[in-house]
Amino acid sequence: MSYALAVEALFARGHELARHSDASPDASHAAPRRKFDLDQMRALAAALGHPERQFRSVLIAGTNGKGSTAAMLASIAQTAGHRVGLYTSPHLSRVNERIQIDGVAISDDDFARLYFRVDEVGARLLLEGRLPQHPSFFETMTAVGFLYFAERAVDLAVLEVGMGGRLDATNIVDPLLSVITDISLDHTEWLGTTIDAIAREKAGILRPNGTMVTLPQHPEANQALGEVAVSLNVKGINAAEYMPPQHAAGPDTAWGATYSVTVLGDAVQLAPALAGTHQHRNVALAVAAAVELCNRHSYKITAQNIADGIRATRWPGRLEHFSRAPSRCAVLLDVAHNPAGAWTLRSALNSFPVASRKTLLFGCLRDKAFQEMAQILFPIFDRVVLTPVDSPRSAAVEDLASVARAVGIEAEIAASPLAGLAMAQQQTVNDGLIVCTGSVYLIGPLRDMLVSSHNTTEIATPDRG
Repeated sequence: MSYALAVEALFARGHELARHSDASPDASHAAPRRKFDLDQMRALAAALGHPERQFRSVLIAGTNGKGSTAAMLASIAQTAGHRVGLYTSPHLSRVNERIQIDGVAISDDDFARLYFRVDEVGARLLLEGRLPQHPSFFETMTAVGFLYFAERAVDLAVLEVGMGGRLDATNIVDPLLSVITDISLDHTEWLGTTIDAIAREKAGILRPNGTMVTLPQHPEANQALGEVAVSLNVKGINAAEYMPPQHAAGPDTAWGATYSVTVLGDAVQLAPALAGTHQHRNVALAVAAAVELCNRHSYKITAQNIADGIRATRWPGRLEHFSRAPSRCAVLLDVAHNPAGAWTLRSALNSFPVASRKTLLFGCLRDKAFQEMAQILFPIFDRVVLTPVDSPRSAAVEDLASVARAVGIEAEIAASPLAGLAMAQQQTVNDGLIVCTGSVYLIGPLRDMLVSSHNTTEIATPDRG
């Protein structure tokens, strides 16, 4: 079976968070959304020979920053000489990106082979009545990743939780560590409408007598995580000691600053490859997790491995800067998709080298809090261009335009992300800046186009001259 057929069949399953009516404007045909149940994932894994039991793993949950933290921890372990699997979601360009070993995505042939194996087993279980429904998109992807990591005998798999934690398909592993990044309101229809409720869903990745790595954050999240941890006799690791010293904070820290921390008894200079002061929290979590793997789980990792791994991390689409080309202004891509991400982006832009004019290209999913995101971002730009994104869950540009008017902005409307970027480029002066944000479904196609038109990209540090 071919890779193209595998990808076509996978995407035909649709998105777990979408109703069947999302493919059609006729809401009268709405069907109940999929019920999440780990028993289904466990049944699938058992029929596949329990690949999740054949490698050691770290689970990372949270609202924002979990992908960056996962990428940095994987980079540290790889730099230390370990064979490292990395499972993340969603992808920017190709579905293969979600499953990597030592920074290399699964090949098309391996993906197709393992996809059809999972598909066949899922169909058999459904026929035998051992599954109530065929494995979902995310369950299938997770099973493919687990099989690949087991086949290739990775020393460690770093697994980013897709949504929530308690009922996420990744949560059938028995992790060495559970890492929880910053928690805010997102996926409220599924996870709850309060920080407390969402934090308790994220805390579902904790294990009795296990280890939790986290940082102090919102008081409601702190309390919820603490209560769950105490009930399970979980050891808590506070990553705060790996944050930059107070005196290191300043206007340049978002773009290429270095700072000294003491790791494993040695003082090292950390120079995060990922831009933004918010990444310092993700760096601290990755460092704390690496230290725990070294001290408690016999992974050979040195302080210099940690510094080198942080510096070597590549995680596209997160404050990713494409420098100015001839007759074109600079472009900044960021996958911020909720209010917390929008505030983070706004904060980073405050320390970005001044551009004469700034244009925002914005598109998002309709189940996101785009009204609040608009209030946070739209007023700080000279021009706003709105576009649909490549998803049946895309917010309608008319709805986005209405929200823009509510905050005093007369936005322009484009037919597609690429058309929106072309419009922004035509209307933004060469020494200006175009910021593209709102959804990974917006950033993916834009990044593909920008990469093809640039021989190199500047991932962390914009031009200062």
